[in-house]
Amino acid sequence: MPELKPKMFRESEKSSVSENLIANIVSFVLIMAIILVAESVIPWIMARDRVYERLEEMKNAGSSLSFSEIRDATVSISMESKIFIVMLFCTAFGTIISMLYCRYGEARPLRSMGVTKHKAGLHYAQGALVGAVLMSTIALGSVICRVSDISLCKDIGFGVIFLTLLGFLVQGMSEEFIFRGFFMNTLGGRHHPFVAIGVSAVAFSLAHVLNPGYGVLVFINLTMFGVFAGLYMIAFDDIWGACAIHSVWNFLQGSFYGISVSGSGMNESVFRTTARSSSKLLTGGAFGIEGSIFTTVVLAAGIAAVWWRLSKAPADKTE
Repeated sequence: MPELKPKMFRESEKSSVSENLIANIVSFVLIMAIILVAESVIPWIMARDRVYERLEEMKNAGSSLSFSEIRDATVSISMESKIFIVMLFCTAFGTIISMLYCRYGEARPLRSMGVTKHKAGLHYAQGALVGAVLMSTIALGSVICRVSDISLCKDIGFGVIFLTLLGFLVQGMSEEFIFRGFFMNTLGGRHHPFVAIGVSAVAFSLAHVLNPGYGVLVFINLTMFGVFAGLYMIAFDDIWGACAIHSVWNFLQGSFYGISVSGSGMNESVFRTTARSSSKLLTGGAFGIEGSIFTTVVLAAGIAAVWWRLSKAPADKTE
């Protein structure tokens, strides 16, 4: 059995957190609610007039304004480049709030979140490469298997794509700080590592439940991504590689290969990937390729690879 009690978990043991799992989950949900409000204020101010106009048009056209129609209209407007980029940068509030809560609310050092200086740049670069390999294998695998077609976009907005890259660097880091650095490591200091990895991975998946196209396979795949990211953090005993994997995964998926990221729709991209198959199992449907069997297979291989690495690493050894 590999060592699953890294230094960051042992640092979390020194915190003032309750040993009651339900209390831990409730605390996380409350902090998550605060984060969601903080992240959405500026984008909502930018988008609200457009959203109200769109809903009024839909109402006048006879729409019943169901939840899915309101959601899809809101998502469509939020994907406009200016709003989308601001929305990505606003996820920085997630990183800030989770760090402040862990440091002062739980009285544990940032080291317990995986924030370290030792080989931080190297681990981030390695994570970026891993993220690129994973998403490229998924996207190009679907093309090779003739499930999708890929074509170069015309009039590529490289300026917008560059800003989107910076935004995804912020967004990917934020979700890792919230779900792994905060939640997983809080649980890791009080409960069995399997509980910490599993509960935080399920929470990460359920955080996407209202996204267009969410279903059983999406739930499984996002949970698997959470498990993979959690094990990867434990293997390197810091958060930087997981941040890079998450950011590059999203950026390549949306802004390079032109695939809907977690049901968010399309934005400016270098390539455009379109489905040839009508099978949701193969394409992921409205959620995008993250909801496809290709992602299941690649993440299963990724989890196996990290587990193998952990099993070969000496106890208490960090990179």
